[in-house]
Amino acid sequence: MAFTAQDVKKLREMTNVGMMDCKKALTASDGDMDKAVEWLREKGLAAAAKKSGRIAAEGVVNAVVENGVGAIVEINAETDFASKSDKFMEFVNDVTSVILKDAPADMDALKACKYPGSDLTVEATLPEKILVIGENIQIRRFARFDTGVTVAYTHMGGRIGVLVNMEVEGIAADAVTELGKDICMQIASMNPSFRDKSDVAPEVLEKEKEIQLAVMANDPKMANKPEKVREGIVMGKLNKYYEENCLLQQAFVKENKISVEKHIEAVAKELGGSIKLVAFVRFEKGEGIEKKVDDFAAEVAAAAGLTK
Repeated sequence: MAFTAQDVKKLREMTNVGMMDCKKALTASDGDMDKAVEWLREKGLAAAAKKSGRIAAEGVVNAVVENGVGAIVEINAETDFASKSDKFMEFVNDVTSVILKDAPADMDALKACKYPGSDLTVEATLPEKILVIGENIQIRRFARFDTGVTVAYTHMGGRIGVLVNMEVEGIAADAVTELGKDICMQIASMNPSFRDKSDVAPEVLEKEKEIQLAVMANDPKMANKPEKVREGIVMGKLNKYYEENCLLQQAFVKENKISVEKHIEAVAKELGGSIKLVAFVRFEKGEGIEKKVDDFAAEVAAAAGLTK
């Protein structure tokens, strides 16, 4: 039975085993997926294949800047205990160094990069790390900045990581480090959805406007007000939306009487140059991953034969 590139990809996703080994397994098993998994187990990758199906929602976010290049990566494991192990952190640091050095364009490119101190790729190394650490491990996402001035910040031992990228003119890079750290902490704390109000898509604003108009329509005190008045109230609500969701429009956490945007302008004026916040990335470990909740009592009852 023949197999396709899609079959290779599926086997790779099922097992976390390298692509070349997946191709060999499918070739040896004549395209049969179950037999291919067995073949991988026979070759010593059984534990990795078994563990790869388990939910990895713990882990760490690592954010660093080296030689002007910034990188941030989230790598997940199954338990907080494994996430704090030296072996896991060694893997995290090695993958971060690959992102810094090789500038991969996407996750496939990262996995195809050579792993530090090895002839294997990052992808081929991953199953070995799963075996050694004893848990499923996933490289979930990453980002990289190699222009301008980048500042990194890690909160609560890797629970949250932030990279801030700025365009700076007429000011030494090290002079804006404190500003960058302050903005990073703002992002970690306030979790803005957008950099600036100009980045908010028109459809998002239109939806927000619809919501606010619907709220007023259901409020007896507001429903009978003239349309122009209601429109004005909606615009005020949208400004509030910007202040809550857009970084530059948020109140600066260290001086909430001014916005982040105004604070950046003030620092730039004081230092005699210009500073533009170009982009930021905020990763929080496990966000969006549905965690398995074990019912220990039910497991014990099932083991004792007490369930029907």
